[in-house]
Amino acid sequence: MAAAPQEIGALLAVVFAGTSVLVLVKAWAKKIENQPKVPTARVESAERLERMERAIDSVAIEIERISENQRFLTKLLSERADAGALPRPDASRRNSP
Repeated sequence: MAAAPQEIGALLAVVFAGTSVLVLVKAWAKKIENQPKVPTARVESAERLERMERAIDSVAIEIERISENQRFLTKLLSERADAGALPRPDASRRNSP
């Protein structure tokens, strides 16, 4: 039983159409998969992030000032302790009445 040329042509058309649809579906799925998961940022979010960035920068500056002040005070206290240190008593004086 030989197939008629029309049947072969119809079979080839179905195979070609099926393959084309499969390729298009795979390309569409890949496009959807590669889209960013996070929605685009709104203008309000960008403004809020800008305000947060400025606030964080100002806090960082204040922390740097505090640490500089702490280093300065530690230096002053150590110099003061070295300059005004009292001599240590001898061990022999403690035991005598």
